[in-house]
Amino acid sequence: MEHTSTPPSNDRSGPASSVIPRRFLDLLAILLRSPSVVGAEHSFFRVLKRELEERGAQVSWYEGVLVAQGARPKSVMFSAHIDRHGLVCTGPNEFQYAAFVASARSDLLGNSVSEQLMNKIVHRFESESVYAYEPWSGAYHGSGVIDRAYICEHRNNLIFELAGMNHLAAGTPVAFQDRLKQTDQALVGQLDNVLTAAALVYLFELGFEGTAFFTAQEEAGKSWRYLLEWFRRFGETTNQLIVVDTSPYPDLEAAGQQHVVLRNKDANATFNEPLTQRLSHLCDELGLRYQFKDRYVEAMNAIQKAKGEEPSSLGSTEMGRIIAASNGLVDGTTLQIPTSGYHTLSESAPLASVSGFLNILSGLCGLAQPAEGRLDV
Repeated sequence: MEHTSTPPSNDRSGPASSVIPRRFLDLLAILLRSPSVVGAEHSFFRVLKRELEERGAQVSWYEGVLVAQGARPKSVMFSAHIDRHGLVCTGPNEFQYAAFVASARSDLLGNSVSEQLMNKIVHRFESESVYAYEPWSGAYHGSGVIDRAYICEHRNNLIFELAGMNHLAAGTPVAFQDRLKQTDQALVGQLDNVLTAAALVYLFELGFEGTAFFTAQEEAGKSWRYLLEWFRRFGETTNQLIVVDTSPYPDLEAAGQQHVVLRNKDANATFNEPLTQRLSHLCDELGLRYQFKDRYVEAMNAIQKAKGEEPSSLGSTEMGRIIAASNGLVDGTTLQIPTSGYHTLSESAPLASVSGFLNILSGLCGLAQPAEGRLDV
């Protein structure tokens, strides 16, 4: 979840190797077909645990976070959230946006979702196909179509009605039907944030020996709590955590102006400077274009201020939240894949960006990607 949607800016440029491993694409397709609605991620954790253990990882499952470790768990630490947007049944043929329910955002608590955000979402998923599942096992509970979405004037809340889903009991999660699609320019689907989660699983296939965290309820603003609790549970500390995610751009052309997105800070905290510089230097070595999104937002805000316009937010990330709350216990930076169509079923990640992202991860870990079975892009 990143609350910013600014256009791109180029900080560096250079040639990049553009190949995507087929085994990674196969893994991503499997994970994308496994539901993981915000607040109902348990069944996805089960799928993830199996995929990780098959690749030799030692996996521990805690409330809200799955932890996969190799032989040298402190060597490198990554974190990716695994929840995706969807709906949850809240009454007879009544469904609400799961992220709002999980974060308890309603007028009843004085923490309502903005009317602007509700109006943006109310038409986003018209006529989309959906399916219900049992949150623990992932068992299929029927499919349907979004028939209607509206803002209830009495509750000032976003309500969905679904055709063919009258049988569902309150509390049942409903996921969007989705499959991985590929064009000659991009990977397409509900990618946030299964795309980078799949990349971390794939690292173990290459021999990754560090630690990968997979967190729940990031879209509800809660994932950092589960991650910080793990560090406190064991008295662990780090200044080398890298949170991976997608980052929004207005269209595919804008997203494709850079291979990856870096940050010096977000609206919550300043990130670890040496680690951020390490990522930028590695991008230079690999010939990857990158953007410091905070710098661009600040430059745009200066222009907007001169025009008397409201400034844009620097955005809120899992990394910034955990730095601000941990009192120095956890520090690090972010590495993101630029995408367009953010938080839709047509979120698109440029092929060159996905390839570059995988190259950075493997480079950080000293891992070599296989020469065979890769897709030239």
